[in-house]
Amino acid sequence: MDSMEDNEMFPEQNDTVVESMAEESTVSNEPEFEVIGTVEPQSQPELATIGEEEPVVAAPKSKKKKPVICLMGEFSAGKSTLSNLLIQTEALPVNVTATQLPPVWISKGDDIPYRVALDGGEYDIDLANLEDVSVEDTNHIRIFHDADLLDKIDLIDMLGISDPNMDAEVWQRVIGNADAVIWCSHATQAWRQSEAAVWSMMPPELHEKSFLLLTRMDKILSERDRGRVVKRVARETVGLFYDLFPISLTQALTAKEDAEKWESSGAAGFMEALEELIQEIAGEVTEEHHAEVRDESDIPMRPVLPTRVQPRKLQARPTRQRPAQDGLGDPLSGF
Repeated sequence: MDSMEDNEMFPEQNDTVVESMAEESTVSNEPEFEVIGTVEPQSQPELATIGEEEPVVAAPKSKKKKPVICLMGEFSAGKSTLSNLLIQTEALPVNVTATQLPPVWISKGDDIPYRVALDGGEYDIDLANLEDVSVEDTNHIRIFHDADLLDKIDLIDMLGISDPNMDAEVWQRVIGNADAVIWCSHATQAWRQSEAAVWSMMPPELHEKSFLLLTRMDKILSERDRGRVVKRVARETVGLFYDLFPISLTQALTAKEDAEKWESSGAAGFMEALEELIQEIAGEVTEEHHAEVRDESDIPMRPVLPTRVQPRKLQARPTRQRPAQDGLGDPLSGF
């Protein structure tokens, strides 16, 4: 009661207190600083939020993986001729021997060839001195060609498998990259026990996506004998290959524009089936690739600032002019 009376008795004093409090509220309590310059805010990595999870860095789009097909077979079975037929040029220098060489991975492009060491290091090489490349410390060799087929696939030529003294580990290091295998077997001694033994070591998932070529069929003169060989090998390899093709690779290689010769060599049916297989594998690889990207995007990641990209460590080598190589005809122009 006394408080109310005091307010009524001293109205001017109350107004003065209120005004004083209002003035004090407009005064900043922060210390004054002299402005020397302006600082731009530091940019932050772009973040993406998934549901209620913590912010994660948006996953970059990875490159589409191409199917990888391995060329395999014993010595003088026609692997080199097959690779020349597929890419329409000499894959390796003519003077290169097939024995004691690591797998050769062939891709599209004109990059300098190099070898990939067991520890992942990459080192430039000279194709003229491939004999200097050691299988003991090399996973595989990478070379490049401007071939139409290599727009769709990569090839791995397992040259060293021709040497019976070479450890199976040499090709087993690389076979996990393969989506399919084309196995070459000499028709005059087709599907030897040594071949069957090596094939039994292959991942079972490759069986239904691989071809068996009975090469050098032109060396068997009788049509009846050819039929017997094909029938026997087909019986012995039931369930081990997607399909079997008798073929003369040398005849196919020299067919060029001769459609009849190309057809009679057995290459026409083989190449048509290969194109279908590539399309089938490419579809599966794409689906698996997208599934991997989806799986990885489900895993939250902490924001990471960009790191400096480290170039591969390469041994210096003098630049040399590559000799031009003539094509071997264009029966594969449809690829």
